[in-house]
Amino acid sequence: MKTLIKNATIVNENQIFITDLLIENDVISKIGKNISEEGIDKVIDATGKFLLPGIIDDQVHFREPGLIHKGDIESESRAAIAGGITSFIEQPNTVPNAVTQGILEEKYKIAAQKSFANYSFTMGGTNDNLEEVLKTNPRNVAGIKLFLGSSTGNMLVDHPETLEKIFSECKMLICVHCEDEGTIRRNTEIYREKFGDDIPMKYHHLIRSEEACYLSSSKAVELARKTGARLHVFHVSTAKELELFRNDIPLKDKKITSEVCIHHLTFSNDDYEEKGTLIKWNPAIKTEKDKEALWKAVQDGRIDVIATDHAPHTLEEKHNVYTKAPSGAPMVQHALLVMLENHRNRKITLEKIVEKMCHNPAILFQIEKRGFIREGFKADLVLVDLNTEWTVSKENILYQCGWSPLEGMTFHSKVTHTFVNGFLAYENGNISAEKHGERLLFER
Repeated sequence: MKTLIKNATIVNENQIFITDLLIENDVISKIGKNISEEGIDKVIDATGKFLLPGIIDDQVHFREPGLIHKGDIESESRAAIAGGITSFIEQPNTVPNAVTQGILEEKYKIAAQKSFANYSFTMGGTNDNLEEVLKTNPRNVAGIKLFLGSSTGNMLVDHPETLEKIFSECKMLICVHCEDEGTIRRNTEIYREKFGDDIPMKYHHLIRSEEACYLSSSKAVELARKTGARLHVFHVSTAKELELFRNDIPLKDKKITSEVCIHHLTFSNDDYEEKGTLIKWNPAIKTEKDKEALWKAVQDGRIDVIATDHAPHTLEEKHNVYTKAPSGAPMVQHALLVMLENHRNRKITLEKIVEKMCHNPAILFQIEKRGFIREGFKADLVLVDLNTEWTVSKENILYQCGWSPLEGMTFHSKVTHTFVNGFLAYENGNISAEKHGERLLFER
């Protein structure tokens, strides 16, 4: 199968230029002007549109197995490709938790049957599964995930000796959720005494506080420095934490890296009054000052990756009182569009979006032949129109849970085409029934 994309404005490796691109089967075979249309199966005229590498989302929760009333790999990967995300790394807090090699491989088997996008999964660490963690294959598993806060209950790793052993003995990349459990419990009790279970959402960022985040992330960074572990800190949410990360060396040489999520760049605690538990996340959305500091760190390189932490729940679950409403919300269908809206508002360049959402996840996780528009690389590509206005509504949401915290938001960009391994998976609102997602491989 040969597909020719004509006159595309390519955004890649800090350059923007107009050219043609030829896809043969699953790879980009040629990039250049005036590629002949002879013998081509499909030609797409991309005049005026921007061609980006497929987005790589390094943190999602697709809920399968065990929580499929919220979403599953099929439904959420469909939403992902509609949003230009061609590869995802899913987290271990499914049911059962992915804390043995057997359970982890079961998830890969499910994804091989059901995923529209390319996939990988992290292996979960606990207080007592070091032996299983050390069996993880670095060639075909993204990394190890540790919850250093109470976000998911059973997977909390809080034994100092265990943590040190994992950091010392594990040669793979270790991804961490950092919030200090003791601080959160104490804060929760203070507000529960005042309000019972129905704590007003405006206190969420004071319960899951800056202090809770910094205490945990600073300890993780200290431990990584001490042991030489390769550490990646998920969903940084505070200005204070940014002092833990450096920007004076290239990403490929960093041993400690960081990620920020779309919601921490979009909302602040001022939005709790209107959005309530719909924007209840862990770590919590913090202040406007924190949000602006995160944006600055995206620009100056202290933050390496922008991701979603996509985590669907039913509306019924989210509409519970504070202590019972789960944290998390769906985001994969709209993440790239949020960033393109920020580009329109002169907050970020297209080159920087591609760096943080495509190139850097590929470099950081050492993903094989993805994340860049290069000859010989896998043809994971997204074509976007930067001049189409539309509004997020229940009617156009693809998440199984059927809602989004962005409902009512008007975008001025649209994903028109998404290619996964050279296959046109999404075209102008139509999603192919065929699934061409592959297991990600890593150059380790």
